[in-house]
Amino acid sequence: MQLMIRELKRTDWLHIQRLFGPRGACGGCWCMHWRVPKGGKQWEAVRGEPNRRAFKRLVESGKVSGILAFDGKKPIGWCSFGERIDFPRLDRMKAYRSGDSGSEKSHRVWSINCFFLAKGYRGKGISVLLAEVAVRAIHRRRGRIVEAYPATLTRDGNKLPEAFTFTGPETVFQRLGFKEIQRLAPSRPLYRLDLGVSTPVEW
Repeated sequence: MQLMIRELKRTDWLHIQRLFGPRGACGGCWCMHWRVPKGGKQWEAVRGEPNRRAFKRLVESGKVSGILAFDGKKPIGWCSFGERIDFPRLDRMKAYRSGDSGSEKSHRVWSINCFFLAKGYRGKGISVLLAEVAVRAIHRRRGRIVEAYPATLTRDGNKLPEAFTFTGPETVFQRLGFKEIQRLAPSRPLYRLDLGVSTPVEW
């Protein structure tokens, strides 16, 4: 594998489209899950083609931050990040609200919230590399607090179906020094990394 990882560019839409495929990564999401304020009927109304068009506009206008992984010239991995305020659906989920969510302080909080890997490249540690490059990108932007919302194992210790693990496993963030700060629901922990303190990785 000739692995190369870099930040998203405005001109990368064809890479995104090739990686996500006709299903928009999963169920017509097109990485819009956290960007659409509400679930339910509002989400159902935009799944598929509306989400694809919306995400294409965001990418080509430079309003999306993300990390792409390539095997040679083939796009094989994606990680979404940005300021928390760019993902309004987070504030509608009680488990992911924190003391400074929804306030001016939330502008200082960044979020890593979505991963997608092509089949054949999963379980190879690429998610950790994507997350690490995302944290470095946030650090360059003078971000200090980075949040994550990892997927947990089931009560039996098994992995959840892939459709429910797009936020990444806990081990990815634990390896990078993230700490669990609250768990209001068993399967929805909130993790944070403070880039202003010492961590296992020098950013």
